[in-house]
Formats: sequence, C-alpha cells, structure tokens
Amino acid sequence: MTTHTHELIRLTAAEMAAKLRAGEITSVALTQAHLDRIDTVDGGEVGIHAFLHVSAEEALRTAAEVDAIRTTGGAEADALHPLAGVPIAVKDLIVTEGQPTTAGSAMLQGWMSPYDATVVTKLRAAKLPILGKTNLDEFAMGSSTEHSAYGVTRNPWDITRIPGGSGGGSAAAVAAFEAPLALGTDTGGSIRQPGAMTGTVGGKPTYGAVSRYGAIAMASSLDQIGPVARTTEDAALLHELIAGHDPRDSTSLSGEVPALAEAVRSADVSGLRIGVIKQLQGEGYQEGVLARFHEALDALRAAGAEIVEVDCPSFEYALGAYYLIMPSEASSNLAKFDGVRYGTRVLPEGGPLTIERVMGSTRAAGFGDEVKRRIILGTYALSAGYYDAYYGSAQKVRTLIQQDFDAAFTKADVLISPTSPTVAFPLGEKDDDPLAMYLNDVATIPANLAGIPGLSVPGGLSEGLPVGIQFLAPIREDARAYRAGAALEKLLAHKTGPFWAQAPELSEASELTQAPAEAAAQPAGK
Repeated sequence: MTTHTHELIRLTAAEMAAKLRAGEITSVALTQAHLDRIDTVDGGEVGIHAFLHVSAEEALRTAAEVDAIRTTGGAEADALHPLAGVPIAVKDLIVTEGQPTTAGSAMLQGWMSPYDATVVTKLRAAKLPILGKTNLDEFAMGSSTEHSAYGVTRNPWDITRIPGGSGGGSAAAVAAFEAPLALGTDTGGSIRQPGAMTGTVGGKPTYGAVSRYGAIAMASSLDQIGPVARTTEDAALLHELIAGHDPRDSTSLSGEVPALAEAVRSADVSGLRIGVIKQLQGEGYQEGVLARFHEALDALRAAGAEIVEVDCPSFEYALGAYYLIMPSEASSNLAKFDGVRYGTRVLPEGGPLTIERVMGSTRAAGFGDEVKRRIILGTYALSAGYYDAYYGSAQKVRTLIQQDFDAAFTKADVLISPTSPTVAFPLGEKDDDPLAMYLNDVATIPANLAGIPGLSVPGGLSEGLPVGIQFLAPIREDARAYRAGAALEKLLAHKTGPFWAQAPELSEASELTQAPAEAAAQPAGK
C-alpha cells in the first residue's frame, strides 16, 4: 500500500467528501484504496473477516459515475449529495439487490434479494459506492460476531478478541480503515456495543426515524438501522442521509430529519444537564471502564455541563424483559424460514416427504445454536398458559422503563453511561455461558425498550482496548445525543488527538495469534 493510499483511507468521511468536491481526489481512487485495504487485512494472515461479500465492480462503477458527473459540472454536479463518492459498507442483514444477503446464516446462503432496502435505495440515489456486505451474528442474535455461519470477525485493536455484536463486521470494517462509513442495525445495542469495543462511533436513531423496510426482522418493535463511523460528524452526516419517513414502513415517523451535523458542529455542553444513570455503573463494570467514564464526566463538567444523578429503578429488570420480548418476536419473525418459500431447503432422509418434515430438517440444518436457543425461548414465552406470565409481564416492565426515562429527562437533557461494562473479551471466552454474553447488553438494552435514541463515542483506552461512552436522549431528540457526544469527542481529542488515529497498524505481514474459532468460514451444517 502506497503512502498516499495509507493517508487517504485515514481521512474522515467528511474530509473525503470535501476533497472529492474540491477535485483534489477522485472517487475511483478513494474506492480502490479501500478495496486494496480490504484485500490486505480482511483475509489472509491478518484475517479481520469484516466482509462476507465484496462488490468491487459495482463500487467502482458508482465511483466512476460520480467522477464523471463532477468532471462535467453543471446542475447535476451541484445536485450531488455531500457524501457522493464516499464508500460505505452495509451490514448483511439489510437486503441489497445485486449482492447476496445472508443474515450471517446458512439458511440464506447465496440468497439474492429482488429489491433494495429503503436505506440502500437512499445510498444508491446519493451515489455512495457500496463496498460490500459485512459479517454479523446469525440473524443479529449475539453480542460478539462469533455466531455467524461464515466465521468469526476479529477486533482490529487485538485480533484475538471479539469486535462486539451483532454488527461486529460493520464496526470492524470502519475501525480497520476498510470503509469510512457503514450501516448497522441495533436491536439491543448491536451498533453501540461494537462501537464501544472497536473505538468507533455508533448511533441508534429514535425508533421509526430510519426506515426498517428491507432490514430482515429479528424483533420488530426493537430493531433500528443506524450509522457506524469514526467521528460523530461522519455518523451525523450518514444518519441524516438515511433518515426520513417511508410509507413502506408502518412504524416510520413523519416530520423533518433533525439537523444532526449542525448539532455536532456547535458542540457545546455549557449549561447542558447530563444525567448519570445510577443503575448503569458499579458492580459488574470493569475498573478501567469506570475510570474512563469518570474521566469523561470530569471533562464534561469542566466544560460547563451540569452533572446530576438520575434513578431508574426499573432498569434492574430491563435485561430480563428484553430477553423475553426479543426472542418472542424473533420466533415469530423467523417462522417464515421454512424451507418451502425461499432460502435453504434440506430434504429429510427416509419416510414420507411432508411440509412438516421438510421444515424440521431445514431449520435443524439451517439455524445455528444461538438462533435455535432464542426461538425455543420465545416460542415457550408465547405459548398458551405462559403468555401473561412471561411475555405480558415483560411488556409491563417495558412500560415502567419508559416511565423511568420520562422521569429522568425532567431532570436531565441527556443521560450518560458506559456503553458496555467491559472492554472486548477474547474470542471463545463466553462460548459456554450464554447468560454471560447477554450481560454485555445491560447498558444498551433500555434505549431499545423505550425507543429513544442513543450514541456511543470512544472514551479512551483500558488495557489498550477501547472504552465506549453512551449518550441517551428523549424520543426525536437525537441531536442532543450528537451534541453531547461531539463535545466529549472534542474534549478528549484536545488531550490525545483523534481517537481513531490511535488505532494499531494492521499489515499484510501481521502475524495472526492463535485464538479459538479459527477462521472457519464454512456455513453451519456444511
């Protein structure tokens, strides 16, 4: 990789966009630089394995179109989106015409969607070259990206550790400079938690602010598509692009898209009331994580913010409520993968060929262990005689959590907590303890249950690994979270420089340390 290419991929997306508009670089050169980076670090000896599919031809074709329009000039060039020509990666849970969409599952191996998700339609209309599809825990069920049928993704900060999940592929791609921007989905923290563990910025929009049309549903009342980037400004620009009302999504919100980039540029916390959530700190949180969290509070206080403590007693039950609501909705949503209509089909051996037996054989072979675990749990919670005791009770807790947020926001403009109680843990460490894995989402889940926006920004290092700081805001007040996150980003950068610039180098010659779950990229059941 040349020095020029090395420097090119380390620009922010906003800087790339500015250079493209000024004619200092071309989109073809920029896109090719990222494709070269993917070739260098995503496979082979480094083996980040952020991508499941790379679409070089399509990406370069889009880049060439942008360059041609800018060269010609005129009204068409003036009408280009500010991010036109800046490459992007898309989580493989979001359907994309012309590229495979697998959801990280053998059930959809090689499946080609006949249509684009709304967010992909917007990316293509804005002419962002789509580099490819990123790895994830199967059907977004996991917190480590170890549960993909196509192999694990590794953390660019330490390739023996997880990148978080379920959207670890998108976060790792951005952290490893394989893409300046990416899309993820967040059901219980699957954008924010990988953001914390890879030192990237991850945004979960207000529920309904970004269309879910074309995102393969896990839990429909919780899922939300959002941006992954290296800076709050980049995340805000992408968030603004994908947001807006969509009549094809019955949960889509109407109204104007908030001016998030403006909130980032005017980042000032003077007079801002920032609420520290009593329940999201202390026991279970690593010492280094809490140290970085309190340093962030000190920096915000010194910048003029008012730090107050808020009590959200129902948060104690958030994890339990989530792991009843989410599996229940997932078991319903995944019923369509039956081996009859589309996707993988496995015929039973011997005996009569019935729909029931085909369905049983297909789901047994096509779903991984974590997906099966959640389907069983959800089906049980919805079964006759248990619905009120489990699913119904969980929904009541959800209401209490929403009420706790409402009360908290009367005392504070935004809320703050660590994004994850720990830094990235070693690959394979929690394989035998699903409950320990679920605890990684304890700080991110409440926002999904309440439908409020959240943003995770890097807060420094602990043991050489990134720590995330999470900001939460009231419904439709996403700009508040971006304002606070950008302010903290600016305050910390004043001391240490941009956080992403501290990321360790990865090269073709890097030695892959032995770790569990070696790059087995074969789908389950194969």
